[in-house]
Amino acid sequence: MKKMIESTIRNMANDLQRMQSGDGSWSFCFENSVMTDAYMIILLRSLEAGEKELVAQLVNRLWKLQSKDGTWKLFEDEREGNLSSTIEAYFALSFSGVVGEDDKRLLKAKQFIEKNGGFHKAHSITKFMLAVHGQYDWKHLMPIPIEFLLIPRTFPLNFWDLSSYARGHLAPLMLLKDQRFTIKTSGTPQIQYLSRAPNEVRYNERELRLFSKINEGLQSLVSIPSHLHQQARQFALEYMLHRTESDGTYLSYFSATFYMIYALLAMGYEKKDPIILKAIKGLKKMACETKRGIHIQNSPSTVWDTALISHALQEAGMDAGDRSIEKAVEYLVRKQHFRYGDWAMDSRVNPGGWGFSESNSLHPDVDDTTAALRAITYSAAMNPLIRQSWDRGIEWVIDTQNRDGGWPAFEKNKTKGILTSFPMDGAEAAAIDPSTPDLTGRALEFLGRQAGLTKDHPQVKKGVEWLKLMQKDDGSWYGRWGVCYIYGTWAAITGMKAVGISSSNKHLERAKFWLESIQQKDGGWGESCYSDQEKTYVPLSFSTPSQTAWALESLICMEDKPTPAIDLGIMALLELLNGTADASRGNYPTGAGLPGNFYIHYHSYQWIWPLVTLSRYKEKFG
Repeated sequence: MKKMIESTIRNMANDLQRMQSGDGSWSFCFENSVMTDAYMIILLRSLEAGEKELVAQLVNRLWKLQSKDGTWKLFEDEREGNLSSTIEAYFALSFSGVVGEDDKRLLKAKQFIEKNGGFHKAHSITKFMLAVHGQYDWKHLMPIPIEFLLIPRTFPLNFWDLSSYARGHLAPLMLLKDQRFTIKTSGTPQIQYLSRAPNEVRYNERELRLFSKINEGLQSLVSIPSHLHQQARQFALEYMLHRTESDGTYLSYFSATFYMIYALLAMGYEKKDPIILKAIKGLKKMACETKRGIHIQNSPSTVWDTALISHALQEAGMDAGDRSIEKAVEYLVRKQHFRYGDWAMDSRVNPGGWGFSESNSLHPDVDDTTAALRAITYSAAMNPLIRQSWDRGIEWVIDTQNRDGGWPAFEKNKTKGILTSFPMDGAEAAAIDPSTPDLTGRALEFLGRQAGLTKDHPQVKKGVEWLKLMQKDDGSWYGRWGVCYIYGTWAAITGMKAVGISSSNKHLERAKFWLESIQQKDGGWGESCYSDQEKTYVPLSFSTPSQTAWALESLICMEDKPTPAIDLGIMALLELLNGTADASRGNYPTGAGLPGNFYIHYHSYQWIWPLVTLSRYKEKFG
């Protein structure tokens, strides 16, 4: 087994070096199921932008993703088709100009949509897309006036209390709702009859309490109502335009840019306006190649991939002086942020974080920042200029800690629970940016392993105590940005171990027992995306490379010598990597964006996490 581990590490490292771009980066596909491809078809067709070849390529990929029953799914073990995904694909294909309305595959999808309640049962984001194109009545969406954007930050509930992700999407959506904007062309499908919406929408007590609080805030605004309305619209417009990146995209997200383009049209911009044309060009650059054809990414993961891969190669024994690592570090240092984004409103530190994608320059996040810092740590020890970047980065990470002791994704202390009742599906996950076990564990792992901080450091101690409180009764932790309990448990264990928590600690003992109890018969680990929705561990029928690697690294860092569970797991991982197991197992989405709505297959993960885990095994056990 030792020889097989060494040869696998060597082969993976060689392969990764060959895949590196000339600028030092690595760029793997950040793949979701349907939404972005469908929306790109819809956008290009509604703007009458031509691009027939791209539309045809995206149509081809959508057909390849359709299930035999005529539906589209978020993940392969989804028991029935996903209603929102099926609606999005159905509308896009009907709008594409290359699919006949009597196509049997389309008719199957339509039957599923009708059977499952029509458009009204879809996700809010899907319904907004349909409303923009005249297929769903605006009166059923978000009953909050646009003046909400102007409530001052001093008021207990205001726009700035929302997470950065929510604010980014809410600005264009509120403009569109306010204008009741619709756009139709001669090719727009007329399928409003599938909406099936009731005459009125009823809200629960929590939502009504939220509306009441917002109304209190609106009463505090002192201005002529008509002026307020125009001010709010102008605020939303400027909010978007001030957060567009050099490639023309808004916050470097496809979904946010898609709605920004329509919001600009609602505000009187022409289809051929340079801002809109540049945004479309930026979205087209988000295309990547997959086995099923061209796919539009929601946000290319180049910075994330480069940080993780260059760190993994160094963990596998590659010297920081190797030209491949030097180029990666140079690239990462260039991508460090120097602009003050929204995060700075509640912070006193200088910019110093990193974002997820290459064009992102003002929306940093904790996970990307610690990933980049891991990658440049050895280089920072040898180069004073890189050390300056490292120092700025670690200062930003420490400052972003929430007051409860954990770490958020983007901005600290965006934790007002009442906002989870915001009238948008998924608000419980997206409206706020609370501490999560995965982000907290990863931050602690960096602070301990690379920065040398221990459990006695005041902020590390707070992080550890928060993690202990978050452990589930079965010994696991929930992971917000990966699938799901394996991911969160791995992050928590490796983070606590890195800052000096003993393996005999009762929290770590319980976590180890849980991981060993869910090991698959083949020796690996595999968890379904259903875990994310049901908030309890749901096993997959097979093991995946990334989840097996996460579980194994957790056990390896806790043990002084290989255990039967570790050895069995290593053999399973080697089989997954060396082609003796079903190759499709590496295609299951193990990244999460929005629970129940958006899952990601990171094409880089089948390289990164197994390489780190095998290197840890070799380093510790020889």
